[in-house]
Amino acid sequence: MRKSALITGVGRTVGIGAAIARALAADGWDLVLTYWQEYDARMPWGVQPEDVGRLTAELEAAGAKVSAMPADLADPGAVDALMARLSTEAGPLQGLVLSHCESVDSSILDTSLESFDRHFAVNTRASWQLVAAFARQIPDDGGAIVALTSDHTVQNLPYGASKGALDRIIMAAARELGPLGISSNALNPGPVDTGWMNPVLRAELTAMQPTGRLGTPADVAGTAAFLLSPAGRWVSGQLIKADGGFSA
Repeated sequence: MRKSALITGVGRTVGIGAAIARALAADGWDLVLTYWQEYDARMPWGVQPEDVGRLTAELEAAGAKVSAMPADLADPGAVDALMARLSTEAGPLQGLVLSHCESVDSSILDTSLESFDRHFAVNTRASWQLVAAFARQIPDDGGAIVALTSDHTVQNLPYGASKGALDRIIMAAARELGPLGISSNALNPGPVDTGWMNPVLRAELTAMQPTGRLGTPADVAGTAAFLLSPAGRWVSGQLIKADGGFSA
């Protein structure tokens, strides 16, 4: 029987979420993808209106059953609405990948209350809601949670702080949801250029990589797929850095 996973934040074909979706499709998973193009519209790369359809077609060609749904995770009711739709369209989920985020650079002195609240709503509150909703519907054979996290806090205060809070939720889930057969891990990919780096930053970060190159979404996807696989389910409660040695 095929397994199903929900992957959030998959609005572009070049993102880490899209790469994880490809890896899971190759491993025989069916997929539910969420995206929110209003976020992309505020980012340097802008909205790629055809990407969700292109990625869906690519994954279906690989044998996966795919549903793609918009979800504004800043809305407190978005997760309940999403899970209600999934209960009728996709059935039980065995995998949850949290790759969505709000990420707008600002520092301690210039972060606005609106930005701070939006980061915590999307990166922290919605992630907690998704983890709880996933656990409430988990089948008897359990499942796995993988949440993408980050160490980027300096000059990116609300993003980094909200990701730090996410880490604590994911660690708590490993203990609290372990009796349900759920493994839970945070995955830090280090700097992966999915369109947010300018040439100067790209050169600086590349020089800091022991490998001499930046990581790609595909580099991260293999680790995420392993953590969701039967072989990876004994790994739980960890903050794993799959970053090519960037953090060493």
